[in-house]
Amino acid sequence: MLDQPTSPFAVDADQAEPERISPRSLTLSVGMMVTALLLAVLVVLPVPYAISSPGPTRDVLGEHDGTPLIQISGAETFESTGELRLTTVSGTGGPGFPSSVVGVLQGWLSPWAVVQPVELLYPPDRTQDEIDESNTAEMVSSQENAAVAALTELGYEVPATLVVAGTVEGSDAEGNIEEGDVIVALDGTAVPDYQELIGLLDAVEAGDTVTLTVRRHGQSVDIPIVTTEKPDGGAQIGVFIDPAFDMPVEVTISIDDIGGPSAGTMFALGIIDKMTPEDEANGKDIAGTGTIDVTGEVGPIGGIRQKLAGSVRDGATWFLAPAANCDEVVDHVPDGLRVVRIETLHEAREAITAIGAGAADDLPTCTS
Repeated sequence: MLDQPTSPFAVDADQAEPERISPRSLTLSVGMMVTALLLAVLVVLPVPYAISSPGPTRDVLGEHDGTPLIQISGAETFESTGELRLTTVSGTGGPGFPSSVVGVLQGWLSPWAVVQPVELLYPPDRTQDEIDESNTAEMVSSQENAAVAALTELGYEVPATLVVAGTVEGSDAEGNIEEGDVIVALDGTAVPDYQELIGLLDAVEAGDTVTLTVRRHGQSVDIPIVTTEKPDGGAQIGVFIDPAFDMPVEVTISIDDIGGPSAGTMFALGIIDKMTPEDEANGKDIAGTGTIDVTGEVGPIGGIRQKLAGSVRDGATWFLAPAANCDEVVDHVPDGLRVVRIETLHEAREAITAIGAGAADDLPTCTS
């Protein structure tokens, strides 16, 4: 009888018995599994911190998803070769978008991110819908202000109906001016637009009494008002105005995924560039930020360091910064980016023209 061939994988019976696991090995294995599980939980576990990091930029002279960001009808427009980039900040930590442990660690390690307690940015009693609604309203207002400021800078008259939306508590206007009143004159001088009202108030000292003429229920009413001092100096009459502008040119800005007021200055510059035969940016990639009011004043914004980083990441070599943000800019400018300090739309327009012409060496910057 022939022997059966032996399998090369055959083992003796004694060797087939499984090796017993020692208590020490079992403890180590369980410990490693628990540690891995805890680490996995920590990766997704929400933490009470908000993280602000560089967000996307958009060229206001270009298109997004096939649609021009700025469209103008009722006036001639011109081609542009440069880029004017609005800048944004990306954030986590708000309602519905919690920060994770990993995100917080990455934020702490990044020179361009900011990590702070979530309650400093997002009040606990506000929902995400409320935040989105507020950001959208600010963006719409910013676009309207940008259009009015840009058209005014270009020499257009932009009439406005100055409707009173409310009064400042404790001011002389409280109890004297009614919601719905339409302001038509100040000390006998007609105010056909918001800019004229602001210009007249610039000549008034805080504490002076002015005569405000309003249209109320179809009647003209003269009301003496004692002015008070604005936080930044100058006189104010103590009313909130919701102006209804009669735009001489139709300006449409199409951008749905960005909220807040900080793109106003770049929108205004984009409108100016499109409506003038001069190619102001002239091939240069210029980023910037800043709120804007209808008088063309550029205001401060949040997250400027993140916006500086996002600009140079996306190829910008110049950045327009509100003068009120300069203390946050000094010593935090990324390599390859030059910052120009601006306070008004007119200064911003002159800056991009100088940059496009290669004559920007003497433009003001942020200094300590």
